[in-house]
Amino acid sequence: MALSKILLYYRFTPITDPDAVRLWQRDLCELLGLRGRILISKDGINGTVGGELGAMKTYWRKTREYPGFGDIDFKWSEGSGLDESGKSLDFPRLSVKVRDEIVSFGAPDELRVDGAGVVGGGTHLSPGALHKLVAERGDDVTFFDGRNAFEAEIGRFKNAVVPDVATTRDFVAELDSGRYDHLKDKPVVTYCTGGIRCEVLSSLMVSRGFSEVYQMDGGIVRYGESFGNTGLWEGSLYVFDGRESVSFGSDAATIGQCVDCGAATSRMVNCADEDCRVRAVQCESCGQAGLTHCARHSQAQPVG
Repeated sequence: MALSKILLYYRFTPITDPDAVRLWQRDLCELLGLRGRILISKDGINGTVGGELGAMKTYWRKTREYPGFGDIDFKWSEGSGLDESGKSLDFPRLSVKVRDEIVSFGAPDELRVDGAGVVGGGTHLSPGALHKLVAERGDDVTFFDGRNAFEAEIGRFKNAVVPDVATTRDFVAELDSGRYDHLKDKPVVTYCTGGIRCEVLSSLMVSRGFSEVYQMDGGIVRYGESFGNTGLWEGSLYVFDGRESVSFGSDAATIGQCVDCGAATSRMVNCADEDCRVRAVQCESCGQAGLTHCARHSQAQPVG
């Protein structure tokens, strides 16, 4: 049986003609039968694609041939499988678009990029270097979650600060609010799924006076590959594809709590209210009972 794989990647580098890159990436993915989401801007590329292993290897090789993309840190993971046409079950379609930002903080004018990546960002830490920092600095080190708040409900670093943000665009106002100013003279480690959100977030923090900012190199994905569930990470990792969440071994802790009954679960669902765009933690039993979902709407009553 053909193997299904998923690639998660990004690269900040100046792109002279983003639309030309869009057309090339679209044609390459269509030729190889790949699905997923790719965003391109003048500042780089950000993608998650899935498909058959051989096709994915070809995509990896061809993408690295483009000037500036040769050192992209591709992160490989297992897919859920292939449909009858041989395409990834984890993505409903292929989407390749040009945007002002490849990760939407709503602050394109604040980002500076050169051939080496983001200018003025945090210091990259490998998983091993992160553990060394924590061993040396102890409780002075603050983990700062660079994801949407709902993602942290099923997995996060121990004792992490989790800003109350519904979208990445909320971070600018959150940082400007002053509620994290007490961290400006302490070591702060930003982290996110694969590292891209931390590239921008750490640069925003540095420009706002945070004096010692680090970022998890390769994100939670790379950390999980290195330490599994034996390190500082707790729970499961939310992902934006058909898998919904992944864990780093069968012994992963379950830290999420069902919004309806409080049971331990990592299952994420959309709120039952069609006007509400919140993602919430809900166990299988409450889902089968037809209960409402997010905390604002959940009254432990059947929908309808």
